[in-house]
Amino acid sequence: MAHYPWHSLIGLLLLAVTLGLRALTVNRLVRSRLRISALLAVAYVALDVATWFAATAPFEPRLRSLEHLVLALLVINTLVFALVNPLRADRVPEGFPSILQDAIVVVLFVLAATFLYRETLVTISAVSAVVIGFALQDTLGNAFAGLALQMDQPFSVGHWVRIGEHEGRVHEVTWRATKLRTKSGNLVVLPNNVVSREPVTNYSEPEAPVRLEVEVGATYLKPPNEVKAAIQEAISHAPLVLRDPPPDVLLVAFDNSAITYRARVWTTAYERDQVVRDQVRTAIYYAFRRHGIEIPWPIQVEYSGEPEDVGLLSDLETRLSLVGKVAVLAPLADEERGVLAANGRERLFGDDEVIVQQDAEGRSMFVIAKGGVRVAVDPGEREVARLGAGDYFGEMSLLAGAPRNATVRAVGDTTVLEITADVFRQVALQNPGVVERVGQVALRRQQELDQTRAAAAAGVAEPAGTFFDRIRKFLKLTR
Repeated sequence: MAHYPWHSLIGLLLLAVTLGLRALTVNRLVRSRLRISALLAVAYVALDVATWFAATAPFEPRLRSLEHLVLALLVINTLVFALVNPLRADRVPEGFPSILQDAIVVVLFVLAATFLYRETLVTISAVSAVVIGFALQDTLGNAFAGLALQMDQPFSVGHWVRIGEHEGRVHEVTWRATKLRTKSGNLVVLPNNVVSREPVTNYSEPEAPVRLEVEVGATYLKPPNEVKAAIQEAISHAPLVLRDPPPDVLLVAFDNSAITYRARVWTTAYERDQVVRDQVRTAIYYAFRRHGIEIPWPIQVEYSGEPEDVGLLSDLETRLSLVGKVAVLAPLADEERGVLAANGRERLFGDDEVIVQQDAEGRSMFVIAKGGVRVAVDPGEREVARLGAGDYFGEMSLLAGAPRNATVRAVGDTTVLEITADVFRQVALQNPGVVERVGQVALRRQQELDQTRAAAAAGVAEPAGTFFDRIRKFLKLTR
């Protein structure tokens, strides 16, 4: 059989094209498959040279047929991976996962070997070698199961899934197995024939947000709507919970020692589901403490007598001492401060919880008993002050119903005493003169604060008489 020297030139040209594409692409799958193409190009040239030396040998036709098969595999492998995959992006098309591309190469190669070349012995040997190679790498059952999974695509790399008893993010899907990276960082390798038999739950499809549920028991002594409102308030303080879709709260059972409620929240951080649940449960605890909602003891626990009040401000003397340190309330008599102290409400806030929101309606002031707060203003909640135990804020909302002029967040666990406008009105009704006395102190404090703000230079101070009239109108002391 005549030898054509340009066969080697074709092989060298294909080698150059393959190496050029490999240098051009950033796709790791394409680079790995083009490396195989480069080796096939070298093998093609080597077979062509061997055929030239064996031009008169009886096995020369078989060498020539093998050379043609190598060329066919070289061209098919290069074209499939270069045309299907993006060369300038390191990703695999969703419709053509890597094992499906491998299957296309194998099918095309088998067709080429069967229909284009008639040397039966060489063809059978080549096809058998491919089949044996795959059987040695993975079992045929796993290979076909993996191919079926990729064609059906119940999940993709990067999705969070549960397969049987195993849960994790899909790390890789090969011919033999599906690999999951669990939340604890472990790698679980599941054979594909096992995956194909197990139920698959995909937490990332059809949409990325997933719903989580948190259950909590509450006392029978509080109405369900009040408890639900407290849980909704708590959910709003959980940073990883989405506002859209909105969370909801359901009453799910009247149990032996408590009414059980279920909070259903949405998040995109499914891999941090335990952190999300922790945030919701922690916020519910503090919200229940603020609203006086008890989480009952288990029914197996027996206790006698009245439950001990473990609040920081359960003692009246402690409250009186705290209120006595508030400068804006200094003009009041001891009896008047005693009324405010006795009727104030103890509030507990967790770290970074919002105590008051800027521009929100206000009807109370707060005295810090323990912990501290961070005062911030819009835009961007820029921090302007930090307050500690004994400090107070919100007096303008208490006296005149002014909107909150800053957002105040707790720093660590913070206990405050909230004094409401209704309680202060009781004191003012008994002694109308407290309006001028307390108002003078509050007005001086407000003017001092205004002087520290950049906008104060363009502002006009409110006359004392107008300010006192505004207090009387808010407290409904005018006739």
